[in-house]
Amino acid sequence: MNGSKGPLAGCRVVEAARFVTGPYAGQLLADLGAEVIKIEDPKGGDPFRGWGKNGYGPTFIAFNRSKRSLTLDLKQESGREAALRLIRDADVFIENFRPGVADKLGIGYDKVSSLNPRLVYCSITGMGRDGPYAQRPSYDIVGQGLSGLLSLLVELDDPRPVGPTFSDTLTGLFAAYGILAALQGREHTGKGQRVETSLLQATMGFMHEPYATYYGSGEPPNAFNRPRASQVYAFKCGDGLPLAVHLSSPEKFWRAFITSVGQIDMLDDPRFRTHAMRRENWDAIHDRLKPIFRTKSRADWLEVLHRHDVPSAPIYRLDEAAEDPQVRHLGILQTVDHPRAGKVNLVGFPVGLSDTPLGPLSAPAMLGEHTDRILAEIGYSIDEIDAMRVNGTI
Repeated sequence: MNGSKGPLAGCRVVEAARFVTGPYAGQLLADLGAEVIKIEDPKGGDPFRGWGKNGYGPTFIAFNRSKRSLTLDLKQESGREAALRLIRDADVFIENFRPGVADKLGIGYDKVSSLNPRLVYCSITGMGRDGPYAQRPSYDIVGQGLSGLLSLLVELDDPRPVGPTFSDTLTGLFAAYGILAALQGREHTGKGQRVETSLLQATMGFMHEPYATYYGSGEPPNAFNRPRASQVYAFKCGDGLPLAVHLSSPEKFWRAFITSVGQIDMLDDPRFRTHAMRRENWDAIHDRLKPIFRTKSRADWLEVLHRHDVPSAPIYRLDEAAEDPQVRHLGILQTVDHPRAGKVNLVGFPVGLSDTPLGPLSAPAMLGEHTDRILAEIGYSIDEIDAMRVNGTI
């Protein structure tokens, strides 16, 4: 597994989490070299395993690479004892149960921090540990909706949720960020601490600009305020393929854009003379240029725009993005092998480190793939492991 290289080499993370938030936080730490042990229920494991064939579908693969899988029934005393034995020597513990569930299972913060004062204990919830909504069931769209993010992504008159799991993945990202801060803090204090975040907090923590816009203007922004302010446009070209242009505020990009599309008269149009005027007349610019872009193919337009140094890009489907020469050059998309699952395609870690280079990624584990080995590492005999298997603990 990927635990021998990277800045977190030697750091042990125990993850008792499922779906996206906790597993993504654990995966980010694994990418940085930590040894991550994922505790899963013997009866099916992480629910995302059930979303694909043989417990190994795309949704599970997305958030669980470079980890070891240990099955433990935490509702059994023997399972809790094994978990505590593992956590006792860990650096980080990640859980994303509803508030109070970890305490009921005997692996809450007070219990495990008394056993391991150096432990960084990360708790991820939907709405926070307490408060009027703390016990509500929460998934990605709940975080998007309650935070206000969803109002920036959909037409409120005809709301249809779109896109990937923004709230879930943001929460995992912020959880990993908090864990890294706590590990650094431990270098100074010698003590671990509790790290907490939630779908609601993390999503709102991502929305600095929308809230600043709201407080500055007194009006909540909608899905088009940011594109209008940034002078972002999208067009369908003559071959039916779309592209996008982002002019931002430098005047040179506006002039280059209008020159490249052969509409020089727009430079003297009083409606478009300043950036503020162009924001006001954003729809008029789009309407004027929409038929122009239908006169050439996307490839032809991109060649023209790039020649004029206009910030622009095709709007790719994922299959197109995967084949783009710059994407391939960066090596962000990788293929790894698993002895049973075969070749697995992954999106790699998007940051490079010059002095502590990261080790190779490894494919997600099959359910319980490392159970016997991990239990042996923490002192269980072969007979004890066999007994745990007989009584359903593993």
